Amino acid sequence: MLWLFGVVSALLQALACVPYVRDILVGKTTPHRGTWAIWCSLSLIVLLSQRADGGAWSLLMALSQLLGTLLILLLSIRRGVGGTSRFDILMLAIAASGVVGWYVAGDPTIATLCVVLSDLVAVVMMIPKTYADPYSETLSAYVMSALSGACALLAVGSLDFGLVVYPAYIVCADLAVAAIVLAQRPQIPTPAE
Repeated sequence: MLWLFGVVSALLQALACVPYVRDILVGKTTPHRGTWAIWCSLSLIVLLSQRADGGAWSLLMALSQLLGTLLILLLSIRRGVGGTSRFDILMLAIAASGVVGWYVAGDPTIATLCVVLSDLVAVVMMIPKTYADPYSETLSAYVMSALSGACALLAVGSLDFGLVVYPAYIVCADLAVAAIVLAQRPQIPTPAE
């Protein structure tokens, strides 16, 4: 049964990219370059660290996430925003310290915690943009990603902290972004289609 949750998690993560990529291509969504650069790097790190920590079917979400973030990062180079302000550079430096922590730790659980910290920095980088323009993010992508994280949690099959912390964080972070979008959209006029 764990395999089923792992597969569903990976499929939901892949499906979350579809509306996001579509919205980027039509100019509706503007990804934050710095955020997606961090997320792409961290997806690789979490995939490797959770594999080292004994993950199995729950790794499918991380693999799917890596492929999706890489695609969106590549699209954000020409169609995204941000990544060069002082705030962005500070956040990138903090995220890099999390990557250094992963490398130095040598412990997969500590590595995963460093990834969570760095990922949180990436979320913080995009919050001002999302708050000011909630239509610049694709709501369904964050909802599907949160569902993917929930399925990955079920795919772990145990309460091993090192394996549940990342999917649990993904659920919380994606729901937080979705909540910002939902709270702000009624406050801001809908952009002309």
